[in-house]
Amino acid sequence: MIDLTGIISISGQPGLFKIIAQSKNGIIIEGLADKKRTNIYSTTKVSTLSDIGMYTTGEDKPIEEIITAVFEKEKGGPCVSAKADDKEITAYFGLVLPEYDKERVYVSNMRKLFNWYTILQTTGNLKEKDASAETDESKAIKAAEKNNVAKTKTKDTGKNIKTSAGNKVTTGVRKTGTA
Repeated sequence: MIDLTGIISISGQPGLFKIIAQSKNGIIIEGLADKKRTNIYSTTKVSTLSDIGMYTTGEDKPIEEIITAVFEKEKGGPCVSAKADDKEITAYFGLVLPEYDKERVYVSNMRKLFNWYTILQTTGNLKEKDASAETDESKAIKAAEKNNVAKTKTKDTGKNIKTSAGNKVTTGVRKTGTA
């Protein structure tokens, strides 16, 4: 399956973006096509591609699976143009995802999907998930969480709390500046 973690779509802005870092009041992103870095604020509507799905006659299908199907159909090459006519787009989408809900999936949704696939394909971001790397990554995260829990354990000694680093922290005492 194609790995789309860290790739986002921003409402009102064309293209796809990669999350670089977190800033004080938002996130720092980089455009996949132009490689420009910008800051977006926390009030901006952002959707991660790994959270998006499309309606089918059964359960909703994650976009990762649909992009993987397009990738396998085209053998890693380009797909149908997003600017093609409606009949060609619906016919191609029907080949990729035959069980899609014809009443709730619009041609504009299909165009957006093919546009995203083209951006991912031209920038070289169509990489498959590694099952072994994913398990190693999850093991590393769990180990880091255990270390953080071990570092934050405290000993309760009445009014003073002594942390594992040896710093004393007073609790329940309010310092107002007057004696």
